[in-house]
Amino acid sequence: MANKTPYTGAYEALPKIAKIIIQLILGAFVGGIYRIVKFFETKNIVTLVVGILALIPPIDFIFWVIDLVTEITSNKITVLAD
Repeated sequence: MANKTPYTGAYEALPKIAKIIIQLILGAFVGGIYRIVKFFETKNIVTLVVGILALIPPIDFIFWVIDLVTEITSNKITVLAD
């Protein structure tokens, strides 16, 4: 596993129920910001582009649902968040 930044590591260290609650309330925003911060960790340009797209209102709903499902199933944002 790659070294985590303090920001992504802090989010990933939260209990599963806390991350699900955060996703329910602020999921569209958190998913985009998480991917943008993750870009600085991994330098994967796809992660940055998807993070920016995840902040655009019609698209953010799709990522909100995907991120909520992946948090429930794998306890981590995994889709297009290398």
